Amino acid sequence: MEPVVGAQDPDPGLEALRRVRAELRGSMAALEQALAAPAPGRPGWWAERVEVALVELSADFGEHVAVTEGPEGTHAAVVAATPRLSNVVRRLASEHAVVSGLVADLLTRVRPPLAAGDIDAIREFATALLGRLARHRQHGADLIYQAYQVDLGGET
Repeated sequence: MEPVVGAQDPDPGLEALRRVRAELRGSMAALEQALAAPAPGRPGWWAERVEVALVELSADFGEHVAVTEGPEGTHAAVVAATPRLSNVVRRLASEHAVVSGLVADLLTRVRPPLAAGDIDAIREFATALLGRLARHRQHGADLIYQAYQVDLGGET
């Protein structure tokens, strides 16, 4: 989707935010694909593939945190422009710490050796993480819309 008609980006940081959102979405899709790969008879191969996707996701999420929470980040700009949204910004920032911890935990879980039952548990945990990330991205897009009346778009 394009930004709201007539709206201008009030903050050039929104382009960076759009870029990292797209990268994060891509790494989420890569993790989902890795998790869905068949694992019977090859748990090491499966775990390696999931680990590669998690490392990419971790890097993209770290960049997302830097773009939003950094000194020139979008969160600071939102609070400066629309102080009433400071509680939403705080909640989103607290989610960053939780998600980072979950990703780190998953990286530990996929390290060999894996038992057959570990794969189902990892898939469950990672699927819950992906759901949490999707909701976080939605809440972030809602925040930007509330602050600037700008639609970040449904990038692929």
